[in-house]
Amino acid sequence: MIRTITTEKIPIKMWLDDIEPGALQQAKDIANLHHAAGHVALMPDCHQGFGMPIGGVLGTRDVVIPNAVGVDIGCGMCALRTSLQELSRKKLEAVIHEIKRSIPVGFRHHKTSRDSRLMPGAKGKMPVVEREYDKATYQLGTLGGGNHFIELQKGSDGYIWIMVHSGSRNLGKQVADHYYRKAVKINEQVAKAQRSPRQLSFLPLNSEEGETYMREMEYCIEFAFASRKEMMDVASSVLSGKSGGNVNFSRFINIAHNYARLEEHFGMKLVIHRKGATSARSGEYGIVPGSQGSNSYITIGRGNPQSFESCSHGAGRVMGRKEAQRKLDLKYEKESLDKKGIIHSIYRKRDLDEASAAYKNIDRVMKMQSDLVEIDTILNPLAVVKG
Repeated sequence: MIRTITTEKIPIKMWLDDIEPGALQQAKDIANLHHAAGHVALMPDCHQGFGMPIGGVLGTRDVVIPNAVGVDIGCGMCALRTSLQELSRKKLEAVIHEIKRSIPVGFRHHKTSRDSRLMPGAKGKMPVVEREYDKATYQLGTLGGGNHFIELQKGSDGYIWIMVHSGSRNLGKQVADHYYRKAVKINEQVAKAQRSPRQLSFLPLNSEEGETYMREMEYCIEFAFASRKEMMDVASSVLSGKSGGNVNFSRFINIAHNYARLEEHFGMKLVIHRKGATSARSGEYGIVPGSQGSNSYITIGRGNPQSFESCSHGAGRVMGRKEAQRKLDLKYEKESLDKKGIIHSIYRKRDLDEASAAYKNIDRVMKMQSDLVEIDTILNPLAVVKG
């Protein structure tokens, strides 16, 4: 831990030494919530989000806050080690081309619905999931846009890995928006001393709205995992075929970074909200990806109680998307990746929002959270598909 702020209702414990004013104000806002408990933990990739900073961890008593989870519910990472130790440039290019052909990216969906057996099972009353279910069957196994990616990497263990970063697509957003509106109405009805800022409106856990949100949120987490698994199956099949077959796969790891979960910390039963943060319990394997062109890491959690047993979910942005497109030099960013021999996705000015310079230095991020995780495997990028 780098420092602690003690000026608010509960402390703010920070694993970073430099934070943008907007993110700091959001951290203070959540630290002063009526239902906030223990302390707020800010991971080293922390930056401003909507309502709650991304890279923040918040514990609450008896309530859940939809915007402290975010709109891409269940967004996360999965990684898979192959038995391959080398792959030629020609084969890498063929693999990336076939993945792009097989997996819809951006706003595109599958032209036909996926088998319903790939979808999570129903778990009680879920009005938004029921409404959006048919559409979601076309979105399962699609990458989406923004910072989502599929990447081939060379591990420090000598093997080639596949990594997928994706979320719950429009299903998660529909659930998030629906219950945020419900939370705003509830927030307006409670006593003034218990009200939250509008963006941090809450749902009581023992209310019908709170119970249904938790069910629908859990469904979105499972849907996001099923979607990542589907893309991983496609990518591994493509890699096996393009490399000549006889490829074995092992060490599958999956971890989410936008969710809320009932946990016990410091003798209290709390709703732990991780928004752009991942679980890092003692011995738990995790994934901390870098930006396009930088290292990613397979980690092992240290179970640090001060972070609510959490760590960062990546490098974290230092520039907004539009800012990066305005400020960064396209030629320089392309040449930097070309010199490293990486098959990348920086072609046009609008792609600069996902350039390495738009993100924090991942190696520095890892050093700042050395008390949260230990590094198991370093993964160097070879080729990437971006949304």
